[in-house]
Amino acid sequence: MHIEVSGTPDFKFRAKAGNGYAFDIGASKSIGGDESGFRPMELVLAALATCSGIDAVNILKKSRVPFTSIDIDVDGDRKDAIPAPFTKITVTFRIHGQGIDRAKAEKAVSLSLEKYCSVSASLDPGISITAVTVLDS
Repeated sequence: MHIEVSGTPDFKFRAKAGNGYAFDIGASKSIGGDESGFRPMELVLAALATCSGIDAVNILKKSRVPFTSIDIDVDGDRKDAIPAPFTKITVTFRIHGQGIDRAKAEKAVSLSLEKYCSVSASLDPGISITAVTVLDS
């Protein structure tokens, strides 16, 4: 896996993956950025959401849970220091569809975050990660 990142003196960065996809990363105004693009810590939350989401979708499909879509909200609390790592992350999975078995949905979410997601496995074990499963028909 390889990512190329290029930057400018005004804190504007562009990340490019080997498959050609690219996106912008910026910095907060407090250090001279203009808030353009994702900020690095937002990318960590987005990576956690999408990684666990991919795993949850896989598990739901294999468990034959009929769902139409999934939305994931991630909230992260950070230490008030430098560096400012996450101390607590809450991942809320909103699973849409009719007749979803709550136990299967909760198991899929739990397995995704605790067993299969490479991003959650890569985070500091001291970070408290809480999963919330909401069924929305």
